[in-house]
Amino acid sequence: MKEGARRFLLFFKIMIDKQKLTDTVLEAIKDTDIFLVDARVTPANEITVEIDSPAGIDIDTCARITRRIEEVFDRDVEDYELEVGSAGLTAPMRVRGQFLKNIGNPVEVLTADGRKMHGTLTAVNDDATEFTVTVPVKVKEPGAKRPVVRDEEITLSVADTKYVRYEITF
Repeated sequence: MKEGARRFLLFFKIMIDKQKLTDTVLEAIKDTDIFLVDARVTPANEITVEIDSPAGIDIDTCARITRRIEEVFDRDVEDYELEVGSAGLTAPMRVRGQFLKNIGNPVEVLTADGRKMHGTLTAVNDDATEFTVTVPVKVKEPGAKRPVVRDEEITLSVADTKYVRYEITF
């Protein structure tokens, strides 16, 4: 590359096309159980790709996807930083695959109105707009001296929550 063109590119950094990045990642994980959780590109061309799968993500998978992205986006032309990794165990759930992976697991839910619930994720609908959590609820039966704990299923809209995340219990 000529020096004048290189200086121009350094001064006017070319922003990575997020749709092209997303398409590249989706092509790289096609025919696997891996799913894309998020792909972000900052104005400074800092790329973060979060992936997950029911079995978890290993370093070799991250390296393979990194290599594929680097094949499509030339670092000499695009000048970017790249991070490919797992969404993380306690990261908030954002896509259906994360909800499906965690069915039967303990979760913490913070609702938009500030209520915090601890329960077990039991279901998610097809478009991941609603999910069901079974939570223990104390109920005072008529005539009983003490309340009893019963499981209650609560269906929530993802839009009505601030976050849903896997809860590590000890």
